[in-house]
Amino acid sequence: MPETIEALIDGGKATAGAPLGPALGPKGVNIMQVINAINEKTKQFQGMKVPVKIIIDPKTKGFEIEVGTPPAASLILREIKAEKGSGVPSKTKIGNLTVEQAVKIAKMKFDTILGKDLKHKAKEVIGTCTSMGVTVEGKSPKQALKEIDEGKYDSKFV
Repeated sequence: MPETIEALIDGGKATAGAPLGPALGPKGVNIMQVINAINEKTKQFQGMKVPVKIIIDPKTKGFEIEVGTPPAASLILREIKAEKGSGVPSKTKIGNLTVEQAVKIAKMKFDTILGKDLKHKAKEVIGTCTSMGVTVEGKSPKQALKEIDEGKYDSKFV
């Protein structure tokens, strides 16, 4: 029966140190092969924490790597080039996200967020902006969501 190790690693920067090395050592797999495979699969998420699942076959010592996507908040911060969310989101705004960027994030997280279609998934991403102090199209996220419901941005959800 396969054994599974789950860890949160820095995209493209996994090392043989904690948390992976100590977890992989007793499994008998080639640790550097696993680390190199993880770094290859996560390099597009550099600078972000990425959930990784390593499935190991104890008989053959073969492994399979499944990479999750970073949280929507991390992807939003990367898009607006900010370090962290606002400490006081109702007063302090840290950046502006366009509807196109929200759609891009929704596509990256398509399988892991709940909306029934791209428009609803993008609305979910925009909802995350509210608690982060991020405006959308220069407006409050709530105002942007209202405009999306009115059909103003329908051309973006193709």
